[in-house]
Amino acid sequence: MLTQEQIRDIRQQIDFEFKRKSPPEGFPKFPDLPAGRYNDEEFFELENKHYWSKVWMLAGTLDEIPEVGNYMLWDIARQPIVIVHGKDGVVRSFYNTCRHRGAPVVTEKYGTAEHGLVCGYHGWVYSHEGDLVGMRDKRDFVDFDMECRSLYPVKTEMFGKLIFVNFNEDAPSLRDYMGPIYDELQEFQFQNLRLVDHYVWDLHCNWKIAMEANMEVYHVKSIHPQTVDPSLDYRGNVNTLYPHGHSRMVAPNRVANRKSGYAQAGTDLREIETVGEIGRTCTQSYHIEPNWVSPLGPVLFPVLHFWPVNIRETKYEIRWFAADWGTGPVPEIFRKQIEYFNVVITEDTQFGDAIQKSVDSYAFKGVPLCYQEARIYHMHQNIDKVIGANIVPAHLRAEPVIGEEWIHPNDTSERLRQQEAMAAE
Repeated sequence: MLTQEQIRDIRQQIDFEFKRKSPPEGFPKFPDLPAGRYNDEEFFELENKHYWSKVWMLAGTLDEIPEVGNYMLWDIARQPIVIVHGKDGVVRSFYNTCRHRGAPVVTEKYGTAEHGLVCGYHGWVYSHEGDLVGMRDKRDFVDFDMECRSLYPVKTEMFGKLIFVNFNEDAPSLRDYMGPIYDELQEFQFQNLRLVDHYVWDLHCNWKIAMEANMEVYHVKSIHPQTVDPSLDYRGNVNTLYPHGHSRMVAPNRVANRKSGYAQAGTDLREIETVGEIGRTCTQSYHIEPNWVSPLGPVLFPVLHFWPVNIRETKYEIRWFAADWGTGPVPEIFRKQIEYFNVVITEDTQFGDAIQKSVDSYAFKGVPLCYQEARIYHMHQNIDKVIGANIVPAHLRAEPVIGEEWIHPNDTSERLRQQEAMAAE
């Protein structure tokens, strides 16, 4: 949750952004991002092997498996996972791979396994905790130790109702991974929100091309002249960079008293009462590595994810959350707001396939990013850090030019110092 001191600092930084005539003093010039980061098979395989295997990823919500024994399949990250709501109330994840001959333990997207997970190939049975508890014709296996044949677990943690997984057994805790964002997101009460809608779009471009359209507001005047631009003032946008490649964007509304959020505050819908001043009067959006982007609000908001299918294909996953509206179907105003947002999505993604074709052309050599696009460079810099700078070939590397002085909380004090210097002139 943002403190009053943080809110004051953000307001001062917005004022700094409106008044500045150049990037902050000392802010680094970005080297061009190599074109190969979007079209080189070698780099794509490095991401698959060394990046996606080490990061926390949103796999689902408790609303999808609300009852004991409920399970869901999750393979959008190209690993077969079964997520189970155990009898003890704990949500666990396992590779959906029977320890006998590798058949999938479950095959339906959603289901209920009251008495355990049963492999359809030879009938081996696993408990909700992943232990092998039953097998057909055990007499035919010589010196077989069932205790050594549990399903392989996947590291799993909850953030409110959100289910996160990590393929790396030695990964830090989700709290440590998210850093300050873990506390900032508490005001949105993910433990109490309801899942309103969930759908996936297919895009014909690299996953980073798709996601980067949601990580800067430099494009707003060109791409969203009738939708986003009338309400969001990109000139005052404040980008905050966090450890592990995460970032936050706060963009003020053009009208000071206009409320943010796709379903506006002030309706008869229940609000998330703990959402603070910034979330109600600005676009408060977060990027959480690897692929979470979410503009948050007090009533209804989306969480966006971008999943690589191959180097030139992406699954664009969208989940909508809202404060509990009580009994009855999803409120019609939510449907209308989702329809509106889908128009914005169409605007954001309209050039994806054409950009990919341009990126693949002989003419495309690299990407020169500006100060407003710092979150993008920060993400690329972190991707290389996770993969291993010594592993990424020099011609594909994002040089680490963003130093600790521009990582929160150091950046706040530096911006405020420069603002005071401008005021004294």
